[in-house]
Amino acid sequence: MKKFITIILLSLSTLCMGQDFPAGMVVVEFNASFNKTNDVAWLSKLTDCKTQRVDITADSRWASEYKIVVVPTLVIFNNNEEAKRFQANIMMSMEATRKEVQDAIDEIVMEAF
Repeated sequence: MKKFITIILLSLSTLCMGQDFPAGMVVVEFNASFNKTNDVAWLSKLTDCKTQRVDITADSRWASEYKIVVVPTLVIFNNNEEAKRFQANIMMSMEATRKEVQDAIDEIVMEAF
Protein backbone atom coordinates (compact mmCIF):
# COMPACT_ATOMS: atom_id res chain seq x y z
CA MET A 1 0.00 0.00 0.00
CA LYS A 2 2.87 2.36 0.83
CA LYS A 3 4.40 1.77 -2.61
CA PHE A 4 1.06 2.42 -4.27
CA ILE A 5 0.66 5.78 -2.52
CA THR A 6 4.23 6.74 -3.40
CA ILE A 7 3.61 5.94 -7.07
CA ILE A 8 0.39 7.97 -7.06
CA LEU A 9 2.13 10.96 -5.46
CA LEU A 10 5.03 10.79 -7.93
CA SER A 11 2.60 10.57 -10.84
CA LEU A 12 0.64 13.57 -9.64
CA SER A 13 3.76 15.66 -9.11
CA THR A 14 4.97 14.78 -12.62
CA LEU A 15 1.62 15.74 -14.13
CA CYS A 16 1.58 19.04 -12.27
CA MET A 17 5.11 20.12 -13.18
CA GLY A 18 5.13 22.84 -15.80
CA GLN A 19 1.45 23.58 -15.23
CA ASP A 20 2.00 26.88 -13.45
CA PHE A 21 0.63 28.94 -16.33
CA PRO A 22 -2.53 28.80 -18.45
CA ALA A 23 -2.61 26.62 -21.57
CA GLY A 24 -1.83 28.26 -24.89
CA MET A 25 0.62 31.08 -25.50
CA VAL A 26 1.74 32.86 -22.33
CA VAL A 27 4.50 35.43 -21.90
CA VAL A 28 5.76 35.50 -18.33
CA GLU A 29 7.90 38.26 -16.89
CA PHE A 30 10.04 36.97 -14.05
CA ASN A 31 11.26 39.90 -11.99
CA ALA A 32 12.08 40.74 -8.38
CA SER A 33 10.55 43.30 -6.04
CA PHE A 34 13.90 45.09 -5.69
CA ASN A 35 13.92 45.62 -9.49
CA LYS A 36 10.37 46.96 -9.93
CA THR A 37 11.68 50.05 -11.70
CA ASN A 38 12.78 47.79 -14.56
CA ASP A 39 9.43 46.06 -15.09
CA VAL A 40 8.70 45.49 -18.77
CA ALA A 41 6.20 48.32 -19.30
CA TRP A 42 4.85 47.03 -22.61
CA LEU A 43 4.14 43.46 -21.46
CA SER A 44 0.35 43.93 -21.46
CA LYS A 45 0.46 45.33 -25.02
CA LEU A 46 1.58 42.03 -26.55
CA THR A 47 -1.05 40.37 -28.73
CA ASP A 48 -2.07 36.75 -29.42
CA CYS A 49 -0.96 35.68 -25.94
CA LYS A 50 -1.75 35.92 -22.28
CA THR A 51 0.69 37.68 -19.98
CA GLN A 52 1.69 37.15 -16.39
CA ARG A 53 4.17 38.67 -13.94
CA VAL A 54 6.02 36.60 -11.34
CA ASP A 55 7.97 38.02 -8.40
CA ILE A 56 10.75 35.52 -7.76
CA THR A 57 11.53 37.07 -4.36
CA ALA A 58 8.06 36.11 -3.12
CA ASP A 59 8.72 32.43 -3.84
CA SER A 60 12.24 31.24 -4.68
CA ARG A 61 10.84 28.11 -6.33
CA TRP A 62 10.23 30.16 -9.48
CA ALA A 63 13.89 31.08 -9.91
CA SER A 64 15.15 27.53 -9.53
CA GLU A 65 12.38 25.77 -11.43
CA TYR A 66 12.62 28.07 -14.45
CA LYS A 67 16.39 28.73 -14.17
CA ILE A 68 16.04 32.49 -13.79
CA VAL A 69 19.54 33.93 -13.42
CA VAL A 70 18.85 37.59 -14.22
CA VAL A 71 15.80 39.81 -13.81
CA PRO A 72 13.76 40.70 -15.62
CA THR A 73 13.51 37.62 -17.82
CA LEU A 74 10.70 37.13 -20.31
CA VAL A 75 9.78 33.56 -21.17
CA ILE A 76 7.31 32.65 -23.89
CA PHE A 77 5.51 29.42 -23.03
CA ASN A 78 3.51 27.59 -25.67
CA ASN A 79 1.22 25.03 -24.02
CA ASN A 80 3.41 25.06 -20.89
CA GLU A 81 6.64 24.43 -22.81
CA GLU A 82 9.31 27.10 -23.03
CA ALA A 83 9.51 28.37 -26.61
CA LYS A 84 11.71 31.48 -26.29
CA ARG A 85 13.54 33.43 -23.60
CA PHE A 86 14.68 37.05 -23.39
CA GLN A 87 17.00 38.14 -20.58
CA ALA A 88 17.98 41.52 -19.16
CA ASN A 89 21.36 43.12 -19.59
CA ILE A 90 23.94 43.63 -16.84
CA MET A 91 22.03 46.74 -15.70
CA MET A 92 18.97 44.52 -15.00
CA SER A 93 17.01 46.18 -17.78
CA MET A 94 15.29 44.38 -20.66
CA GLU A 95 17.04 45.01 -23.95
CA ALA A 96 14.57 43.09 -26.09
CA THR A 97 11.99 45.35 -27.67
CA ARG A 98 8.26 44.84 -27.82
CA LYS A 99 8.63 44.22 -31.56
CA GLU A 100 11.25 41.48 -31.05
CA VAL A 101 9.07 39.69 -28.51
CA GLN A 102 5.93 40.12 -30.63
CA ASP A 103 7.81 38.78 -33.68
CA ALA A 104 8.78 35.68 -31.67
CA ILE A 105 5.13 35.19 -30.64
CA ASP A 106 3.96 35.61 -34.24
CA GLU A 107 6.54 33.10 -35.45
CA ILE A 108 5.40 30.50 -32.90
CA VAL A 109 1.77 31.06 -33.91
CA MET A 110 2.61 30.68 -37.62
CA GLU A 111 4.56 27.46 -36.98
CA ALA A 112 1.34 25.91 -35.65
CA PHE A 113 -0.22 26.12 -39.13
